[in-house]
Amino acid sequence: MMQPFTTLDGLVLPMDRANVDTDAIIPKQFLKSIRRSGFGVNLFDEWRYLDHGEPGQECSTRPINPDFVLNQPRYRGAEILLARENFGCGSSREHAPWALADYGLRALIAPSYADIFYNNCFKNGLLPIVLDAGTVDRLFREVAATPGYRLRIDLAAQTVTLPGGDTVRFEVDAHRRMCLLEGLDDIGLTLRHVDRIRDYEAARRQSAPWLFERS
Repeated sequence: MMQPFTTLDGLVLPMDRANVDTDAIIPKQFLKSIRRSGFGVNLFDEWRYLDHGEPGQECSTRPINPDFVLNQPRYRGAEILLARENFGCGSSREHAPWALADYGLRALIAPSYADIFYNNCFKNGLLPIVLDAGTVDRLFREVAATPGYRLRIDLAAQTVTLPGGDTVRFEVDAHRRMCLLEGLDDIGLTLRHVDRIRDYEAARRQSAPWLFERS
């Protein structure tokens, strides 16, 4: 099960770069683990720190890049990442949405995403919102001009509400929206049919018992 996504009133973190690839989101040396957790400290590792990061390294004592957006105090605690076009391009590593979510991000806003990354976000409880480039430009300007800039996202209504009250609509596939609203990943979806699965297994054991014999 994933954490359900219904509404979010969150601080916005601006990533003003196009074509941010998954190796920038979580570099390849951190792909050895499949635990889904612990990757947040290494999110954007090569841009965030001034040294070379390695798995298991204590990050609290590493030299940071003070100019990188994640290290700026005004964006601490952000839950919404604002990005440019083709975010999440490159290799298909699922560790990228794991790292974003483990950092504390719940939603992304960009004009476009790489297809595999986009699909992986939904499977890991992240909401990737697509807005037109003009609206994204406006958001970048407002974030830069307004410390503490927040947006309100309503997934059921498919709206993003700006601080001044303007509302922007976005579209999400109905099935994906349902899964996020109910906190269902692929395993959770399967377990909704657990009684039917058990009934099938019991019937199969009766009709083809040799399949269940141990050698």
